Amino acid sequence: MALIRAAVYRGLSRRRLLAGAAAVVPLAYLSGCATEPAIPTGAAGPFALGVASGEPTPDGVVLWTRLAPDPINDGGMPDAPVEVAWTIARDEAFTQIVQRGTVTARPEDAHAVHVELTGLEPSRWYWYRFVAGGMASPVGRTRTAPVANAPIERLRFAFASCQQYEQGFFAAYRHMAADDLDLVLFLGDYIYETSWGGNHVRRHGTPEIFTLADYRNRYALYKTDPDLQAAHAAFPWATTWDDHEVSNDYASDRGEKLIGPAFLARRAAAYKAYWEHMPVRPALRPSGADLRLYRALDFGDLARITLLDDRQYRDHQPCHRPNLVGGSNFVSDAQCPDRRDPRLTLLGAVQEGWLETTLGGSRGKWNVLAQQTRMAQWDTEINGPGRRFWTDGWDGYPAARRRLLDFIAARKPANPLVIGGDVHGTYVTDLKPDFDGPRSPVVATEICGTSITSQAQAQADTLKRQAKNPHVKFADSATKGYLRVELGRRRATAELRGVADVRRSDSGIATTAGFVVEDGRAGAQRA
Repeated sequence: MALIRAAVYRGLSRRRLLAGAAAVVPLAYLSGCATEPAIPTGAAGPFALGVASGEPTPDGVVLWTRLAPDPINDGGMPDAPVEVAWTIARDEAFTQIVQRGTVTARPEDAHAVHVELTGLEPSRWYWYRFVAGGMASPVGRTRTAPVANAPIERLRFAFASCQQYEQGFFAAYRHMAADDLDLVLFLGDYIYETSWGGNHVRRHGTPEIFTLADYRNRYALYKTDPDLQAAHAAFPWATTWDDHEVSNDYASDRGEKLIGPAFLARRAAAYKAYWEHMPVRPALRPSGADLRLYRALDFGDLARITLLDDRQYRDHQPCHRPNLVGGSNFVSDAQCPDRRDPRLTLLGAVQEGWLETTLGGSRGKWNVLAQQTRMAQWDTEINGPGRRFWTDGWDGYPAARRRLLDFIAARKPANPLVIGGDVHGTYVTDLKPDFDGPRSPVVATEICGTSITSQAQAQADTLKRQAKNPHVKFADSATKGYLRVELGRRRATAELRGVADVRRSDSGIATTAGFVVEDGRAGAQRA
């Protein structure tokens, strides 16, 4: 908040501001100083990456933008601080302004700004915008959370993950932006650090990224997508990360090819760029290669949403491929007895303890665990009677999963609902402390969501694997899109929203499957 200070600017034409990036006003009105460094306007003006909001509380929200008139070429800004004016209002026409001020966009932060607001009213929509260099940003809309423990009848959110830029267009976000939602949860792989897969519809244009400048340009490339910008401008978001925000299958201080200080330098660059491009709190600014991202959001008495980090603190995956220094593998228990080491942790001891405290103290009717990947056991072997497990997900850390599910069974937080991404398909499962025990109780519901674009295994193979995993009630690796969830007093509903053709930017969308979870009864049923 130290960078935010009061500012009064008069004489601005509302018509000009609502015109978006084309609006031009005298700079002296914005900062009280006519000697600000000139901002190259570029084709889209300084707000080519759009606007966003996040982290809703009952009295506040975080507003975000980044000045970048030449987005994928280091932003195109002068190497100097720039004052950015912001306004938030009760109406889209900005006739009822609630707060306004200025914030400094600094070159060391890629001219990104995070405005952390307080003093707003709970459970209501607001509209906001920025002005810099005499030009106005697009208008964004955001919503505050309900008062703590207030009786709430409904919460609607979408969750998404895995948006490989080259493998498809972000048409799913165009449809998401038109939805009736209170919040968007993003569960990881916002960018991809390298190219992979086939049948690309567009290109990164650069090779694998390693430096801070590389990561900044990659985020900027993704954020130039108009449909992604629309979804950010329509709702507040709460985000966490997975591996590709840094590198494939990384664990703590180890990637597939780099370990120790060399990898931590890469992680520090990636974490800095993540903070610069997400609508998260200023206090989350990383310290080198460290950024505490796990946190909880409450929505009245209806829901507590915990966002977890399963990358930064985890133990290294057991039994990595012999030609690599880290990362995942597909193994049998005979090949990798270390997989069952009771000391292994996916979340780290501190985060595990925090999660138990957070779940144990929750008064929410629904407890949503927003994490990165599929939690349920998933035997991947389809060529014989044996079993194989992928070590990058919870199957690489079965003792840690058992600890969490045993805790849920013992403490019984209300209606635990685990959501995830990462595996590029939709999987609806019953979560049990012992997946091999027929009498082990179902203690939680899992809905692991599909990817926005990222490619997956063939559906025929997915169905063969589902047959070997009876706790998995639904498995679809073909549909791309997002999940739409509504939490109510008596039930939760989830709908898989699948685009018709991820290779078309104008693709239509349809609800391809629906599920219901009844209050007090773990496990989802087909709607």
